Amino acid sequence: MSPADTPTDEDAERSATECDSGADGPAAEREAGAGGATTEEPPHVDGRGPDPSVGEGLLDAEMGPSSAMAHLYRGEIHRMKFWRERLDRTTNWAVIVIAAVLTWAFSSEQNPHYLLLIGNVVLATFLTVEARRYRAYDIWRSRVRTLQQEVWAAGLDEREPLDPDWRSKLADDYRQPTLKITAEEAIAHRLRRIYLPLFAVLNGAWVVRVTAFGPDTWPASAAIGMVPGTVVTAVLVLLGAVAVFVACRPRTWHAHGELRDEALRKE
Repeated sequence: MSPADTPTDEDAERSATECDSGADGPAAEREAGAGGATTEEPPHVDGRGPDPSVGEGLLDAEMGPSSAMAHLYRGEIHRMKFWRERLDRTTNWAVIVIAAVLTWAFSSEQNPHYLLLIGNVVLATFLTVEARRYRAYDIWRSRVRTLQQEVWAAGLDEREPLDPDWRSKLADDYRQPTLKITAEEAIAHRLRRIYLPLFAVLNGAWVVRVTAFGPDTWPASAAIGMVPGTVVTAVLVLLGAVAVFVACRPRTWHAHGELRDEALRKE
């Protein structure tokens, strides 16, 4: 062996140090893991509980107009617009059907007048469908109005909120959406806005049809088969009075933010 190949004292120390570190490093890590010093996995990873950080920071004011609140508002606007279009679709079909009934009823004197009364049944069916759609539409419309009043209005002009509990109420509505107005209120709203004038036009046309274009004089001209014209007229007047009462009776409106409020119609 040459003198160059003979290990020196420095080489011996270096070899001893490497052996010690190689033996202690993995062993120390294994001992630390076995001793319970490692950090446990979050409870939500293996399904043992919810992650408390879910939703944290979504509604921070620092996020600006691109925050989750803005996207939430856009989504509610889209849903409200969709149900608004469904309401308009029902109204359009009601107007088209009534126009067709009026055209056919006055196209010939031989056409029976009671077709106009059947038009009342069709119109009442459209009213029922539209009232159901209006109750669903009010869910999204009320959310939009809450966000406008309590979030966007507060951002434009810092004042006290109109409803101090609006956060909890809106959160409960997101957890379990519920209808906020009754069927009677929805029917009353659609009667006042759309269907009461349509009923008035249709029944006014019926009065003209049985008085001016009927083969007999009224009330005989209003008869339907064995039913006397007086009975037909009395039933029609009674139903009209019920519709007017439902539409115009004093009540507490639960659909807030509609144009029926005087404050929303001020110039």
